[in-house]
Amino acid sequence: MNWQSVSFDWNQARAFLATVEAGSLSAAARALRVTQPTLSRQVAALEADLGVTLFERVGRSLSLSPSGIQLLEHFRGMGEAAAQISLAASGQAQAIEGLVTITASDAVSAYWLPAVLKRLRAMEPGIEVEVLASNDVRDLRQREADIAIRHVRPDQPELIARLVRETSAHLYASTAYLDEHGRPDCAADLSDAAFIGFAPVERLLQGLTAMGLPLTRRNFPIVTDNSAVVLETVKQGLGIAIMPKEFAAIVPGIECVLPEFRFPLPFWLVTHRELLTSRRIRVVFDLLAEALSSSSGPAGAGYPLG
Repeated sequence: MNWQSVSFDWNQARAFLATVEAGSLSAAARALRVTQPTLSRQVAALEADLGVTLFERVGRSLSLSPSGIQLLEHFRGMGEAAAQISLAASGQAQAIEGLVTITASDAVSAYWLPAVLKRLRAMEPGIEVEVLASNDVRDLRQREADIAIRHVRPDQPELIARLVRETSAHLYASTAYLDEHGRPDCAADLSDAAFIGFAPVERLLQGLTAMGLPLTRRNFPIVTDNSAVVLETVKQGLGIAIMPKEFAAIVPGIECVLPEFRFPLPFWLVTHRELLTSRRIRVVFDLLAEALSSSSGPAGAGYPLG
C-alpha cells in the first residue's frame, strides 16, 4: 500500500460522516462529544487535505457538494470498517474492567436497573456502566450500545437474544379517576374514557382497537414519550394507561381496569455475537439475565403494542 497517498486521518473522516448523518455541525459535535469549532476544523482540514469541497455552505445550512456525494460511500465504508474493528477488539478484551454500555427504556433504566447496578458494583468494581435511557432502538451492530433490553426479539443474525422474562401489561387508572368517571364493566364502557397515550400514539391506538377496545384518537388528550410522565398523569387522575403489572403493583392509589385485557410483554436481553467473548460484557449480560428473570419488582413501563 502506498501510505504516502493517504493524506487525511480518521478523525477528519469521522467528523465528515457525523456531519452528514447528524445534518449539522452542532448536532455532529454533540454526537462525537467534541466542541463545534473542533469539528469544523476537522472537516475543513479534510477538505484541504483532499483538495475538494465536501459541503456547500448557504448561510448556516450545509449540503453535500458533488464531490461530497461522490466520496460519501467510500467514507461510509471506512466507518463500517472502523466499527467492526472496535467490535472485534472489544470481543477480545479479557480483563473484567472497563466500560459497558446498556440501552433500555426510560422506565427500565430508572426503576429496575439501579438495583442491578448496585449488585454489579459490589461484584465487579472495575466495570464502568453507561446507561442509555431511551425508548429508541439503538443499533448494536454499529456499537451504539453493548447490551440492550428490548420487548421485541431482533431478527439480525449477528445479534444474540435471550428471552429472560415474560410478563403482561394491563389497563390502569387512579382510584380518583374511577370514582369520578365510573368503573367500566366491559370494553364498550371505555368509548368516552380518557387515555394517556405513549408516542407514537397511532401505533398504540392500532393495537388497542385490534383487541376490541372502541377507541379513537379523541380518547387520547395527553400523549408523551416518557414513562415517568405517563405514571404521574395517571396518578393525578387524568386518564387510563397501560402498565406492566409489576410496575403498577408498587404505585399506590391505582386500580386495574378490565383485567381480562392482557397485553403480553416479553423481555429480551440482546448483544452482538462477538461481544460475548468479552469477559466484562459476559459478566454484565449474565447478571442482567439472572436479575431480570428472577426479579419480582418493577420490570418497566414499556408498551407491548409495537
